[in-house]
Amino acid sequence: MMNPKKYVRQYFMPPVSCMKWAEKEYVDHAPIWCSVDLRDGNQALVVPMSLEQKVKFFKLLVEIGFKEIEVGFPAASDTEYQFLRTLIEQDLIPDDVTIQVLTQAREHIIRKTFEALKGAKHAIVHVYNSTSLAQREQVFRKSKEEIKQIAVDGAALLKKLADEEHASYQFEYSPESFTGTEIDYAAEVCNAVLDVWQPTPDRKAIINLPSTVQMSMPHVYASQIEYMNDHLKYRENVVLSLHPHNDRGCGISDAEMGILAGADRIEGTLFGNGERTGNVDIVTLALNMYAQGVDPELDFTDMPHITECYETYTGMKVDERSPYGGGLVFAAFSGSHQDAIAKGMKYREENNCETWTVPYLPIDPTDIGRSYDADVIRINSQSGKGGVGYILEQHYGLKLPKKMREAMGYATKSVSDVQHKELQPDEIFQIFKDKFENITEPYKIEEVHFKQHNGIIAEVTATYEGKTSVIVASGNGRLNAVSNAMKKHFRLEYDLVTYEEHALEQSSSSRAIAYVGIRDKSGNLHWGAGIDADIIRASIDALLTAINHMAAAK
Repeated sequence: MMNPKKYVRQYFMPPVSCMKWAEKEYVDHAPIWCSVDLRDGNQALVVPMSLEQKVKFFKLLVEIGFKEIEVGFPAASDTEYQFLRTLIEQDLIPDDVTIQVLTQAREHIIRKTFEALKGAKHAIVHVYNSTSLAQREQVFRKSKEEIKQIAVDGAALLKKLADEEHASYQFEYSPESFTGTEIDYAAEVCNAVLDVWQPTPDRKAIINLPSTVQMSMPHVYASQIEYMNDHLKYRENVVLSLHPHNDRGCGISDAEMGILAGADRIEGTLFGNGERTGNVDIVTLALNMYAQGVDPELDFTDMPHITECYETYTGMKVDERSPYGGGLVFAAFSGSHQDAIAKGMKYREENNCETWTVPYLPIDPTDIGRSYDADVIRINSQSGKGGVGYILEQHYGLKLPKKMREAMGYATKSVSDVQHKELQPDEIFQIFKDKFENITEPYKIEEVHFKQHNGIIAEVTATYEGKTSVIVASGNGRLNAVSNAMKKHFRLEYDLVTYEEHALEQSSSSRAIAYVGIRDKSGNLHWGAGIDADIIRASIDALLTAINHMAAAK
């Protein structure tokens, strides 16, 4: 049996109220992005990436536009060390990209890290030690002063080694397990590190505040960040960075609220890969900004390519419902959703809209390399007339009358329901052809001749149950005259209620399609379509199909 009483809140609220961030409406600028896919993401894989895969992934991150990329923990393993050396020795790091390396605040690990960095033009050396109450008491069994001294000693060694090598590396410090640390103590430790580094406008320091384990609701994290933003020394020369994890599923919210609270920089991964439940998902975070009209300064215009590369390099799968990147995130199976999307797209076309307001689609799928036809309107047994009509119009140029779309929708749903599968556009088109186009049983019209006399007179050669008859009737138009002939001779009872037509191809030999709807004496509608280069023949074929549907219904 579950026992919630065994759990207590392990986080600490700031000692003063910190809620100015809540007055802001949205994130109005892109942060500095740092991808940690190659370190934090890689160490979370069941099978870590090979050297070749890491090089390819690094190049992908550069293509996307990351200017800061954490490439590994070079003192952790030979593969990590060799990867960094490969990037440097093969000159694979663009001049505008800064690599980042991680090290614990331990002397031999720091020295190994500096050895691996030799020859790097630009680098961030990221040092950390854990500061939380739980870690101090249970793991290190050290006092606050002793833990702070570890941070200070690590910071001092970074500065010493960089000075000895005349390297202008940027320094970063993380109070690991920040979310379980007393906030005023976290500020004290960070400020002690900053006192060692003495950051300047030309060489800013990075203070990174990770939610190593997510322990609170996002507004608490934002208040913690605001407190740190207000109490860090040298603030104008400090880049305030966040590294949100996702244990409570709130990584995106933590990051967004943290930026509102004063953060300048975000460390995260593509699609949120990382240990346990992962890191903050930079794809989602960046495209959330994009959906609010903010340039995220990262290029996700070819999301299918990025997704494919990510899955190939990591062996991970992007969930089909993963925001923006998943295969089904724009897919609408619901009939009402499809109808709204189709009408929204039509509205954009009719009004030449410059802004994006289509129902159910937070961003234009084509902006990230997706298509409306393949990714948005998807047809299964849950779909309706709007989606089916949209597919037929976009793929095959068919503009079904409103009520006929409804009949076609039911026909499609029935097939999908029986077959228990999603239907592709060619399958939907075949359903249309089978059910509504040129059905010639049991009634068939062999030929029709017209002459004009007090209206239109039609001479119709028609066949029913193997018997052919020649029928003459008049009407106020050609189709009406043919309809009257069929009703008169075969004693058919219906009203012709809908007739529409349009061209299928714009050429001298263009074909036309006609749609006919008739209502029987019980009030039921029956539909037919006809396709022919001669619009009169197309309309007659459509009428005939509708009549045969009515006969079949009896």
